[in-house]
Amino acid sequence: MGDAFIRHIELLGYEKRFFPSQHYVYMFLVKWNDLSEKLVYRRFTEIYEFHKALKEMFPIESGDINMEKRIIPHLPAPKWFDGQRSTQNRQGTLAEYCYTLVNLPHKISRCLHVVNFFKVRPDDTNPVTDSQIKKPEVFLLPQDAKKNSTDITGPIVLQTYRAIADYVKNSRSEMALNAGDMVDVVEKSETGWWFCQLKNKRGWVPAAYLEPMDGPDESEEQEPNYAGEQYLVQKSYTAVEDDELTLKEGDTIEVIHKLLDGWWVIRKDETTGYYPSMYLQKAGEENTSVKSQLRNRSAPPRRSTIRNAKSIHKQGRKQISQETYRRNSKKYLQSRRNMKEKFQIKANAISKSQQQGNKPKAQPAVPPRPSKDLILNRCTESTRRKIL
Repeated sequence: MGDAFIRHIELLGYEKRFFPSQHYVYMFLVKWNDLSEKLVYRRFTEIYEFHKALKEMFPIESGDINMEKRIIPHLPAPKWFDGQRSTQNRQGTLAEYCYTLVNLPHKISRCLHVVNFFKVRPDDTNPVTDSQIKKPEVFLLPQDAKKNSTDITGPIVLQTYRAIADYVKNSRSEMALNAGDMVDVVEKSETGWWFCQLKNKRGWVPAAYLEPMDGPDESEEQEPNYAGEQYLVQKSYTAVEDDELTLKEGDTIEVIHKLLDGWWVIRKDETTGYYPSMYLQKAGEENTSVKSQLRNRSAPPRRSTIRNAKSIHKQGRKQISQETYRRNSKKYLQSRRNMKEKFQIKANAISKSQQQGNKPKAQPAVPPRPSKDLILNRCTESTRRKIL
């Protein structure tokens, strides 16, 4: 397959750790050319030392000879004391640094210095901890604040979920589960694949296999939107279950309910059914290489296919039947048609009224001028004499 290289680095946030003393580490999700995804932790002092060595390796590209030729991004030096505020404020700069780094010419972005620095280390998968000291606090960088670190909130303690059944992983980037395992969810993707950690293991897990500790997590799901959002099918799929839809690449559909397990309820004409969200793209949205690679994966399992009678999902979740989706969708489509018809009738009436208003008004008829004989006949004798 050739030499390994990094195709993307995403800053997820940072951790506040308390062993062997209080310090901060940044969390990076590193995506490799073999489609594997690894979570690594680095202190800022390590990142800065890496940056200095990179500049020495490429003096022209770092601007040491001519500043106009600099392409290696800037990185501020660490402070004498790096506290939580400086760690938080630095995230926007660090996220931009990683993005620029990966997109540099291959001789830099794929050199051994870069590859080795972001490889998984033993302490990434099994960090040194002390059971007597409290658990690290996790501060996640919100998805909509990648370029604005002032919006970061915290601490955000990772949500803990329980595995409702055994799951056997199908690729290196996934993580196997046993029923009853407690996992911390690092990232929830709309595709139905969640990035989780369990002790010294990390990887992607189908959301369908996880349930919250306290109760159904239906509050995280949006309500059905029968008006629908227009999406394009980016990958064909053949239905396996009766309530799924078979679609071809390029089809246009409407999404009416986005579910957490990555199987969305969609509408094609007047037909509704489930379809893998990872094979859909919002109309007008730009296609990216990351999304394209995601579509090469198989669709996650659906919640309804997990056989576990004790699952909270089956005990307390508000289930919506496919018949309900179909009936409500037909009602909405009919009401939309009625609205269109009323609008068309009103528009036609206005158009007709305007056409009538533009016709020229009829001028009143001018009576013919009376003849001299007629005037004389109507006059008195004295008046006739004066006229004559």
